[in-house]
Amino acid sequence: MKKNGLFKFGLLLLILISITSCVSKKDMIYFQNDEVISNELHKNYAPKIQTDDILNITVSAREPEAAVVYNLYKGGGQSSSTDPITYLVDNEGNITFPELGKIKVSGLTTNQLKNDLIKRLEVFITNPIVTIRLENFRVSILGEVKSPGPYNLENEKVSIPEALAMAGDLTIQGKRKNILLLRTNGDKVESIRLDLTDKALFKSPYFYLAQNDIVYVEPNRAKVNSSAIGTTSSLISIASALLSLVLILTR
Repeated sequence: MKKNGLFKFGLLLLILISITSCVSKKDMIYFQNDEVISNELHKNYAPKIQTDDILNITVSAREPEAAVVYNLYKGGGQSSSTDPITYLVDNEGNITFPELGKIKVSGLTTNQLKNDLIKRLEVFITNPIVTIRLENFRVSILGEVKSPGPYNLENEKVSIPEALAMAGDLTIQGKRKNILLLRTNGDKVESIRLDLTDKALFKSPYFYLAQNDIVYVEPNRAKVNSSAIGTTSSLISIASALLSLVLILTR
């Protein structure tokens, strides 16, 4: 009778361990509702220029010699044989541009800055062409993803799902309903929680990443428990060994 009770206790313990290691289907599947999301919500999205950003700005025109003075190079001259200089946005949100002097750029998109520069340059150049690129568009992806780390992005319009895909997607132990996004906004850091299992994510103003964003994927309860005590298989092995020992000692 005593052995039978111990056997039942051990069996119940094994069942409980197996149950706690299971993950609900609803916790794993992305974008679960069938709501139709309008593409207009993010059609014109573009990241804003921030302090400490590095800008690559090139000016050209039909008459190349007219634009030469606005394109400086690291070698100190105006020859294409060396790399063009880049422009660091200072703490006040300004850059100093050749011939035009100090220009306020923080808070603008690259397209808005391009249009502003074209208007300024039209006084000196006929039909100027301006191209601008953010050189330091980088995000960091941490936590329960297959390849965590910093990612330098060529595209300035990258969504949360795209960034996570670049990091190899979430591991089975990652919380899909509670993604943490950390975003620097001036002298403040915003903390935003996002749910990958809900299609409403596409409506979020944080669907697209900004430069220097940090995305953190928390571990689920099973991962936290296994890190404290060991893996689930180890728990089962330990429980089995303890049960065998108790049965031997009570014979």
